[in-house]
Parts: sequence; structure tokens; C-alpha cells
Amino acid sequence: MKYQIKETKDLTENEIEHILLLWDISAWNTMKSSYFRNFFKDSEFHFLVDTDQNILAVIRVNFDFTLKIADVNYPFAEAVGLVSAHKKKGYGAALVRHYKENVIQRNLDTIGFCHSDLRPFYEKCSIEILHDKAKMIKESVGSEWINSEDDDILIFNTSNERKELLNQLSSKNNAYLITKE
Repeated sequence: MKYQIKETKDLTENEIEHILLLWDISAWNTMKSSYFRNFFKDSEFHFLVDTDQNILAVIRVNFDFTLKIADVNYPFAEAVGLVSAHKKKGYGAALVRHYKENVIQRNLDTIGFCHSDLRPFYEKCSIEILHDKAKMIKESVGSEWINSEDDDILIFNTSNERKELLNQLSSKNNAYLITKE
């Protein structure tokens, strides 16, 4: 197994097809590679590959992610789209460990999100979890702000100050996801 990082522009046609197949999101299944590269232009892809360069696990890093907390914008790298080609083989956990080491080495403020049923997986990977804090993040849908569907915030790497800000989120102290227009 080998750990690789690629910018979106450097992905091959086969890698893009394989990522889309692994993600299995019906709205994206027919996405063409040129659209994929544009759609995910502010991203980076981390892989575990086998000796034949087949993707065993992938995670995407979204660099276009900002939370507004108490009228201050905090940019983060967002870990998203973790999926393994084969379940229960340890590829996802191995990728998470490599990924965490990488963002710590690069000192990237990096968080992710998960539903509560995935807590045991991330605990096994030694990822710090802020339980039930993701629900305090509001996302703009049309003209309203709705709560995030995720339960937890995953801390891959961030300062103690930022971690404390996220840990203080509550129904009276929400964060707001800021998206580019």
C-alpha cells in the first residue's frame, strides 16, 4: 500500500471514474472529468493505492470551507468523502492515520464531520471527536438557515483556541457555514 496526494487537476480519467464509483452519489454518477475538475477545484485528494495503483481508500480535502462564529470567519480545511473500496480491511483507518499525520506536518487547520454511528471508527483512528457539536452549525438553504445533518465535529488538526471555539458551539452560539457566491 502506498499513500498519495493529488491536486484535482492532476487526477487521471480513471482515478476520477473510480472516485465517483466509490462515492456512489447518484447525482454525480454521470459527472464528466472536466466538470469534476472544476467542481472540486478547491480540493485535494488523498489515497491509499495498491501495487497496481488501484484506489483502496480516498478522502477529499475541501479548502473552500469557512465557519463564521461570533461574527468572525474561520477558514478550515474540511476532510470529506472518506470511502474505502473494501469494507473491514483497514484501508479507511490506515488512510485516516496517514491523512492526520500529513495535516499535522503541514499545520493545516483541519476538521471533518460524522454521524454518531461512525464515532467508534474515528475513535479507533485516534481522531478527537466533539460530540453533537456539528448540529450547531447552520447551513444556508434557500432563504433559511438549517442545522447541519451531521452530529459530530472531527478534529484532525487545529489550534487549542479554535478547538475551544468549536466546543463552545450551542443552540445559543451557532456557527454559520459561509459559501462563496
